[in-house]
Amino acid sequence: MTYEHENCPFCQIADANNHHRVLEHNDHGFVIRDGFPVSEGHSLIIPKRHVQSFFELTPAERNALLELLETAKADLDREYSPAAYNIGINDGPAAGQTVPHVHIHLIPRFDEAGVDPRGGVRWVVPEKADYWSGRK
Repeated sequence: MTYEHENCPFCQIADANNHHRVLEHNDHGFVIRDGFPVSEGHSLIIPKRHVQSFFELTPAERNALLELLETAKADLDREYSPAAYNIGINDGPAAGQTVPHVHIHLIPRFDEAGVDPRGGVRWVVPEKADYWSGRK
């Protein structure tokens, strides 16, 4: 799937002044809630410039996005008091990236009875995730 700047849903948000979905912003990026959240408060940290890969960001963009990540976490701590977080980037189609505009997922995690969270992001490859139980 290829998006040009004008067809990119994240660029449409970045290009709008005071877009209603933007929770925080700085010179290089902004924070929104994920449209298809994994958990309550699931947020995306997105650069304003249309760039597909994290590895194509400038140092200033990377630093600005990490500042927004910290701000978003503090906001989620206040609003939802999660027990933990998953932080992830799907970089490229083979990694599951569906919108080719880099974005960082900040996913609040909550203690859930009967749920074993071990393995975390390793579950993107389910057959490799459980390395501790001896199951193959």
